[in-house]
Formats: sequence, structure tokens, C-alpha cells
Amino acid sequence: MSKDAVTPNPWAQWRSATPARLALGRAGAGMPTDETLRFGWAHAMARDAIHAALDVDALEAALQQQHWQVMRARSRAEDRTTYLRRPDLGRQLDPADAQRLRAAAKGDCDVCLVIGDGLSSLAVARHAAPLLAALRAQLPPETRFSPVVIATQARVALADEVGELFGAALSVMLIGERPGLSSPDSLGIYLTHSPKRGRHDAERNCISNVRPEGLPCEAAALKLAWLMRESLRRGLTGVGLKDESDLAVLEPGRPAPSLPG
Repeated sequence: MSKDAVTPNPWAQWRSATPARLALGRAGAGMPTDETLRFGWAHAMARDAIHAALDVDALEAALQQQHWQVMRARSRAEDRTTYLRRPDLGRQLDPADAQRLRAAAKGDCDVCLVIGDGLSSLAVARHAAPLLAALRAQLPPETRFSPVVIATQARVALADEVGELFGAALSVMLIGERPGLSSPDSLGIYLTHSPKRGRHDAERNCISNVRPEGLPCEAAALKLAWLMRESLRRGLTGVGLKDESDLAVLEPGRPAPSLPG
């Protein structure tokens, strides 16, 4: 009876279920050539995601097709190098843009949506517009929005200043997350009630890893809509607001299921 020349890898089935870098094998004292090449490709994808500029024109056009009013802004970081070296500048609006947004404010609103390139413009280009399309259908039609602000060289806290200028009860920042070797296009979402400069991370809620291989846009929109409704109802975000969207029952008139035990 003949035998296969190559012994099947017992880890093959495990590796097919995850993009994690496990059971890489070895060739002598080093890694196999195919794994070395895969690592180089993944590292290049992560670097490109950080340094590539966001196509603001394409994103604005996609949002306008969904009937969002759109404005643009940038942080005080003048270029990508400064943005990476000076995170503090990415949290502050360019003075001229701050004045322009203040002039466009039309009184108080419920929600201020900000889309920041962050550390992955690829994530924003792929997922921001589909996420907002899925979100709109989950929110009450009477929800008052400020213009959607597309912000470049942006950090999370930039949405605090933008939301404050628009007098928003809640700011929602969609931003590209720091790329990993298996996830160069992961989008993060940050919610802050009563946004103003000086807010800290304990006062925010976060939904992370929005991407088809992680949390798909439709599922992320359900979680986001639940958090937005509860935030506006309770008047808070952060450690006082826990994500219980998985327990929510969408059918009206039925109570949410109780926790076991």
C-alpha cells in the first residue's frame, strides 16, 4: 500500500478557521518561505493602511447619495508625519475649520456624526458609508443630525470639539483603527454624550473591529443604534452605559429576556 509523500499538517483545520498566525512551521532554523512572504505582505498592507490618504471626494459622494449633508474638516496636524508624531494635534481642529463649522451650526441637534481617517483610511473607505446606510434605518425618523463631518488627520477626541461646536447631545466618531497583521481595514466607533473638549475615554463607549471578517456593518449598526438610543434616553455614555443590545428584543410589546441565574 502506498503512502502520501507529505504528512498532512494536523493544524490545517485550525488554521482554516482563523486568520491568526499560528502553527507557522519551520524550515531548518527559520520560517518556511511561504510564511515569510505572507508576513511581508501583511506588514505591507498594514503600513499602506496607515500612510495612504483617504479619498475624501469618493466618500463624500457616497454619503451624498444616501442624502447625508456633508462637511469637511482637518486637524491641526498638517501632514501624516506630524499626525503620527504628535497625537495631540490630531485631537484639535484646525482653527479656520473650527470657525467654519461653528458658522454652519443651526442650533442644538441630537447627533453629530464624524468620520475620521485615523490610522486606517482603508477601513473608512470600505466601511463608513455602508455602516451609515445601515444605521439610518435603525434610528427614529425624527432624529436631528448635524452635517456629517469628514475629518482628516483625525484622532478620536476630535469629535468632542466638533460635537461641541454643533451643540450635539451625542457625538459618534467612525475612525480607522490601528492596523494589525490580519486586519488592515478595521473600523472603530466611539460614542460620547455631551461632547466637549477635555472628555476622556471612560466617558465613551466603543464598538471595534467593524469589518466583514469581524463585526459586519449590519450587526455594528444594530449595536450602534441601540447605544445611541439608550445614550440619548439616559443622558450618558461610558462606564455607566453597558452594551445590552444582544438582549434587546426588536418586536414591540415583548420584554427583553432576563439573564440566567
